[in-house]
Amino acid sequence: MPSADVAMLVDMGFTLSKAEKALQMTGNKGVEPAMEWLLAHSDDGEPSAESLEVQASGSAPPEEAKSSEATEESATEAKSLKCDVCGKLFKSSLEVEFHATKSGHDSFSESLEEKKPLTDEEKKEKLRLLEERMKQKRKEREENEKQEAYEREKFRIKSGKEIAEARRRLEELEMKKLLEQRKREKEEDRIARQKIREQIEADKAARRAKQAEESGQPAVSATSPTTPTSVAPAPKRDYNQTKIQIRLTNGETLTQSFGSKEQLSAVRLYVEMHRTDPPGPFNLMTSFPRKVFQTDDYDAPLDVLGLVPSAVVIVQKNVE
Repeated sequence: MPSADVAMLVDMGFTLSKAEKALQMTGNKGVEPAMEWLLAHSDDGEPSAESLEVQASGSAPPEEAKSSEATEESATEAKSLKCDVCGKLFKSSLEVEFHATKSGHDSFSESLEEKKPLTDEEKKEKLRLLEERMKQKRKEREENEKQEAYEREKFRIKSGKEIAEARRRLEELEMKKLLEQRKREKEEDRIARQKIREQIEADKAARRAKQAEESGQPAVSATSPTTPTSVAPAPKRDYNQTKIQIRLTNGETLTQSFGSKEQLSAVRLYVEMHRTDPPGPFNLMTSFPRKVFQTDDYDAPLDVLGLVPSAVVIVQKNVE
């Protein structure tokens, strides 16, 4: 069965024998080298089946074979082979085999009609058609390559958009968590201030009652309606997180959230990893109430040290 390269060359208008010879002469390296060889040898005659066999084997046929073939050629009067189905003429059995494979026709006979060679005008027209087909095939290949490049770029852009969208969603989620944390902290601060105000009012009421008792007046203010009824301290709330603001020696601040059960050493480690002030030994302290943390304090949880739900910690140079 003819190869795909042979079939393509025949589709372009070359005869089967020329197509096979061109592929043999170019070392079966593909259609384009064979095409160039055919264009360069467009004036050559049709190769015979015997010459193709000689080129493939690299040796000349013996004299006895030549003489027998000459005898057979002189004995027969057929000049071509004809397809009984479509009427096409063929010069060799190889062309017949190719036509039968391609068309499915299976009825052939010898014919006295000679297949006419192409005229110069027909050759030029054939070459022109071949060049147009080659240009069309190159154009189709370039279009396919452009389409593949477009699809790759489209996929790359789509992947980039998906990554950007995932990053945006993550940022929105982080921002939402931060806003919820700030809202929770504000509410906790409001409750703490409310408790302080209630305690102050309770202390004022107690002082008024004591003054009235000492002056001999009825201690009506002790049960005054202005005295809050809920002066008892609210139950202590458990905090899971605390927000620590760290003031460095150069005036800059770091802010980070820690677990309320984390040790103070975690805050110290965070300072060592993220500080922007000059390096060197340091201590941690609070300003209100003023307290410089000692070595034993770094093993204590933050809630035990009173650094919950938020606190300001100051970095102090160790001058020792």
